[in-house]
Amino acid sequence: MLTSVPELELAHWRRRVTELYARVRSSPDPQQGHDRFREGRDALFRDHPQSPLSAAGRSAFSALDYFAYDSAYRVLGAVHPEPNGERFELDLGDDGRAGFCTVGWVRFQLLGRTCSLNLFQLQGYAGGLWLPFSDRTSGHESYVGGRYLYDTIKGADLGAGPSGLVLDFNFAYNPSCSYDARWICPLPSTQNRLPLEVRAGERWVTEQKKKRA
Repeated sequence: MLTSVPELELAHWRRRVTELYARVRSSPDPQQGHDRFREGRDALFRDHPQSPLSAAGRSAFSALDYFAYDSAYRVLGAVHPEPNGERFELDLGDDGRAGFCTVGWVRFQLLGRTCSLNLFQLQGYAGGLWLPFSDRTSGHESYVGGRYLYDTIKGADLGAGPSGLVLDFNFAYNPSCSYDARWICPLPSTQNRLPLEVRAGERWVTEQKKKRA
């Protein structure tokens, strides 16, 4: 009997995520694409050995919780480069420390307000762009540490051009550390906190709500 190889499991997880986002990008209807996204993500959480959930969590899992899809949260962001961006490191526990650099900022209109978020790049071979954020739902209806919106390291890419990104907050998702303490996740800085409620994307059921349910 062959023994599973965690590194290959992780590679398979990332390939599945990349394929899932490719199907979303090819969908002519963003809401239909979001339905596919939810189905695919639920399947990974429920069945995949690299699921962020523990074995007990997988056995009790039914589906992730989301805000209702709202097209008002799908916008285009213009990327403004930052040639002398800040370099910093984040502690990833057993994985050591990862270096990041602020490569620019993304400006967009959301719910009638002009907003911006810093865009980061993982330093090292092949790089990877990363756009996390928090907002006024963080700690209440969404994960206290913030959510991820764009992460090419994991294949989470809804569309990009030479100077802009598709930002659909309906696809915002919680980091793995929000589901199990064995994961250590990089989280957004205070600079990437939006001054409004983003009632779109993945919700978070707090431990207090679980106990009351």
